[in-house]
Amino acid sequence: MSLSHSFIFLFSIITLIIISNGVSSQQSNIILPSEQQHHHQPTEKLTHIHFYYHDIRNNKNPTIVQIIDSPKNMPNGFGSTFMMDDAMTEGPELSSNHIGRAQGLFGLSSLHDLGMFMLTNFVFEEGEYGGSSLSMLGRNPISEQNREMAIVGGTGDFRFARGFAVANSVNDISTPEHFVVEYNVTVSHP
Repeated sequence: MSLSHSFIFLFSIITLIIISNGVSSQQSNIILPSEQQHHHQPTEKLTHIHFYYHDIRNNKNPTIVQIIDSPKNMPNGFGSTFMMDDAMTEGPELSSNHIGRAQGLFGLSSLHDLGMFMLTNFVFEEGEYGGSSLSMLGRNPISEQNREMAIVGGTGDFRFARGFAVANSVNDISTPEHFVVEYNVTVSHP
C-alpha cells in the first residue's frame, strides 16, 4: 500500500469516526414517542358515572324546545331540531338528588328510522364532579336500548377526557311529557 493510499484510508477512518460521533450525539437528544409519553404523560384514570336526565315537554316548564320544524312530507320528522337544558339526577325520579344539567342540541337526522344527532354537554353542578363537564357527540337511535355515543372532551376534572356513554330509555316511568333517560358514562382522563 502506498503512502497516498494509506493517507486516504486513514483520512476515511477519521472522517467516519467524526461523523458517527456527531450522529450519536444528535441521536442522544431525540426522545422516542414511547419515552415521551412515559416521562411527560400523567397517569390516566378511568371514571364511571351513572345518572338520569329528564326531558320535560309540557307547556308550563319545558326543558326542551323545538327550534326548527321538520319540512313538510319528510319521514320520521327529519330535520326537526331541538335545544335542551335537562335536569340530571342521581336516581330516575325528578325529585332525586340533582347533580347538574344536560345542555345541548339534537335533531332528527335519519330518513330511515328515529335516529337523532346529539351534541350534549353534561354540566356537573353538585357532588364529586361539581364544576366539571363532559361533551358527548354522536348518533342516538332513540327506539333502541343501549345506545352508544362518544365522549369527545370535557372541562375541570375531565380535561382531555375521551370515552363513551350508553343511554337507555326508562320506559316504565316515562310519559310523553316527561321522558327519562339513564346514562352510564365511562371516560379516561388525566
